Amino acid sequence: MKKSVSFAMALTLALTAVPATVWADDEVTTLTIWSPSDREAIEEWWTEKLAEWNEEHPEIQVSREAIDRSDSYAYDNKIATAVTSNDLPDIFYVDGPQVSYYAANGISVPLDDYFTEDDLSDFVPSTVAQCTYDGQLYAIGATESSVAFFYNKDYLTECGVDVEDLDSRTLENPITWAEMAEIAEKCTTDSYVGTHIIMDHGEGLPYALEPMYLSAGKDYISEDGAEAEGYVNSEEAVTTTAYLADLIAKGYANIDPIDDEFLNGACATMLGGSWEVATLEANADFEWGVTYYPVNDDTKEAVSPCGDWSAAISKDCENVEAAGEFLQWLMSTDNVATYAAAIAKPAARSSAYDNEAMADYNDGARALFVEQLENTAVPRPRTPSYATFSSAYAEAMTNILSDAATAEEVDTDYVQSELDTVAETFTEDYETYYAE
Repeated sequence: MKKSVSFAMALTLALTAVPATVWADDEVTTLTIWSPSDREAIEEWWTEKLAEWNEEHPEIQVSREAIDRSDSYAYDNKIATAVTSNDLPDIFYVDGPQVSYYAANGISVPLDDYFTEDDLSDFVPSTVAQCTYDGQLYAIGATESSVAFFYNKDYLTECGVDVEDLDSRTLENPITWAEMAEIAEKCTTDSYVGTHIIMDHGEGLPYALEPMYLSAGKDYISEDGAEAEGYVNSEEAVTTTAYLADLIAKGYANIDPIDDEFLNGACATMLGGSWEVATLEANADFEWGVTYYPVNDDTKEAVSPCGDWSAAISKDCENVEAAGEFLQWLMSTDNVATYAAAIAKPAARSSAYDNEAMADYNDGARALFVEQLENTAVPRPRTPSYATFSSAYAEAMTNILSDAATAEEVDTDYVQSELDTVAETFTEDYETYYAE
């Protein structure tokens, strides 16, 4: 959005440590970014990078507002309010599965003019896929995420699990659901549970668990993003959900795990995110390992989660060309590498791993996540009704898992009923707002 360059401009220059320069209003474009606030290393990265850009581009001055996410809905609520008042920032960050919603509702604009096919060939396919809606690119991200199977080597050895076998697994030979359950059974004692499958009772559930449904043969939603009936409530989905509920019913996993359950020594294994690696490296007082996301015993289909925050240009941006130029620079190989290193996440650009900043991702646990992202990552369903699906699925899973914990057995009829409700809720939203 183009604004007068007076006090606002002076403030931007002061905050970004750029020498004060007076420019005529018609010579300077000011751009504003909204993104979630993050830890100190990332906030410092933003300060440094915006100062660098502003010094080199006096004609396009960029500032950022970091939105506190202590309330998980605060950021989305701020975006929603700005949409209503036509007061969106020029650039705003959006979580991967929400790209389709903003695109379908005309809240963001296509970026195809700023990122060619040659540019995008350097980004991992999952990043390009999650940022594409109806054949057009609507966002672009610097980092990715994934989930894999972590294990406490001390606990597992004590329980008689072959840790060397887990250490030797490859992408072509991952552990299966049956093996995961067998390990969980062996490692469930009076002192700790065998595994951890619940990140949270919100978006963490569909994000972390979707690969199990895909490995069984059915995603939550159809590929065109229009149907949930016959997908999230399919026979394959019921079987998958029952498997997960059985882990809870048998006491192998907690319905309400404590914070940092794996790090704090309360569980032997976990389905955990790529971000856990840095935490464990810095804080774990035990030997741990990580192997690939478990696969269905029948299909052996390897699938892993992905997705992260990406930058979009809003409908209210008055100088889309300037915003596009800035995003091209922001998503350069070097900037992606230093950003990913600061936030301790895998980089979305393959070339970023040639940068010294990403040297830690060349081997070990971090390299495993990169391997998954490059070979088995599948983005969450691209549908404008994803938020409706996510909340309905999270509620259904919480009900199903809670019922299993109480009854100490799995009621498949109840599983079917809850998943039917998810399908119906999604269908109502999609057909009301998006069906042609």
